[in-house]
Amino acid sequence: MNKLYFGDNLDILKDLFKEHPQGLIDLIYIDPPFNSKRNYNVLFESIDLTDSTAQKEAFADTWTNVSYMDMLNELSDLDISLYNFLKNLDNTNVSKGAISYLVTMAIRLWYMHKLLKETGSFYLHCDPTMSHYLKILCDLIFGEKNFRNEIIWKRAETIKGNFGQGTKNFDPNTDTILFYTKSHNNTFNQPFKEYSKDYIDNFFKYIEPATGRRYRLISMTAPGDAAKGNPEYEVMGIKRFWRYSKKKMEELINNGMVVQTKPGNVPQRKQYLDTGLGVPIQTFWDDIKALSAQVTERLGYPTQKPESLLERIIKASSNEGDLVADFFCGCGTTISVAEKFKRKWLGVDISHLAVKLITKRLIDSYGDEIEKTFEIHGFPKDIDSARELANNVKGGRLEFEEWVIEVLLHGIMNERRNEMGFDGYRTFTINDKKYIVMLEVKSGNASPSQLNHFIKTIESKKGAMGVFICFADQITRNMQLIAKKEGIFTDDFGNSYSDKIQVISVEDLLEGKRPLIPASKFETFKKAEKKSSGEDTQAKLEL
Repeated sequence: MNKLYFGDNLDILKDLFKEHPQGLIDLIYIDPPFNSKRNYNVLFESIDLTDSTAQKEAFADTWTNVSYMDMLNELSDLDISLYNFLKNLDNTNVSKGAISYLVTMAIRLWYMHKLLKETGSFYLHCDPTMSHYLKILCDLIFGEKNFRNEIIWKRAETIKGNFGQGTKNFDPNTDTILFYTKSHNNTFNQPFKEYSKDYIDNFFKYIEPATGRRYRLISMTAPGDAAKGNPEYEVMGIKRFWRYSKKKMEELINNGMVVQTKPGNVPQRKQYLDTGLGVPIQTFWDDIKALSAQVTERLGYPTQKPESLLERIIKASSNEGDLVADFFCGCGTTISVAEKFKRKWLGVDISHLAVKLITKRLIDSYGDEIEKTFEIHGFPKDIDSARELANNVKGGRLEFEEWVIEVLLHGIMNERRNEMGFDGYRTFTINDKKYIVMLEVKSGNASPSQLNHFIKTIESKKGAMGVFICFADQITRNMQLIAKKEGIFTDDFGNSYSDKIQVISVEDLLEGKRPLIPASKFETFKKAEKKSSGEDTQAKLEL
């Protein structure tokens, strides 16, 4: 099955390597953080709450906070050349933040290389702040002979520059994509783009009178050293080494495919415009634009890449049924495109919100049935693992309250919950009027007094509804009566819905039961447009 992992990709890479030391992946694309320490907090619908920040800071680059010496020492056992390069670099005046970033990337790149099949390909998306160092790492890991291309992606024709602020440099509008392979036996399907009008006018300048078909003339001779071993004979008075056998040449001439523009010129072959595949894509990609704020595909993730960019990479370096992996999968563009073009896929992200966003993106795009085609690893799957998380048995990155609110309920954590009296919230909208549902999660003992306090908080903060979550053995008859006493939620237009206060157990949530909240066209995460596998058109996303 396809797999989506929540966790540190280094841990997952090591586990996969233990299971598949011979390699299992056909194509890896990664777009790792660019050593920027940016907070990505724009994925969520904002609301106005008194004394609340209103948004969740979901994705943060924290490379400079990583203690890298342990990983550097670990590298000495894996690859001494890689270790020596980084160790020597650490003794220069390159910043410790950059060294930390490179060490954390190096050990991950080493495992990614091991997990590729011999026919596999690797694409590393980076910007100029680190691309020169990352290329050296890749040369050491993949081997210089397995470097294929440095692709330059021109994100936009123009960008908002800083000239007015007195900067003395050229504004950047390109990214670098480094392309490596595991061996020379890699999968590659040459991509093409449509001929432009200028290209057609300049190259396909002949028109066949009988059919009206446009064509150009291409050489049939074997140039230079390539001529050796090719047949030599005379065609239309011109003796040359030809690319074709004499029999094939006679067939072309009889079919009207050979043209001599004037006596004494070397005959050439017709190539019709309507049989051409297009212009072969080279290493400068200026035909794919970055996602602007107005593009409906955009989910709000600041470094989100267009699906058309991943479509080109995935089609070029994999075939249907191949396994595509992204170990920094963010909002899941690689995963979505792999699904669309019938590849198997594997995605990893260190943010539980990213994993949840990708899940929702796939469901929005392909329907509920797609959930049966992939597994999510790293979240509690039963009540015992949920209790382990509640008791913080393993001391992991995910908190129990985060899992309940943001993973199970699609809500947003309240960053000031200790001050404000509730753990998180959701919203819904009726006739353009927005309402707030407050969420309270208890990992330990829950009591009627705590429920009463939560109800008072809802009243004071003017919440529309409240959901109180705890383990089933903590729910008492008294708590259910207290909740029922609060009555039914009625909107500003006189319409009645479900209970204003709902008490629900963790067990019920694990079994798929959810609170009864009025349906809304607005959701916590931004919404992906419906599509089907195998579409050739670029998928669009809408709010």
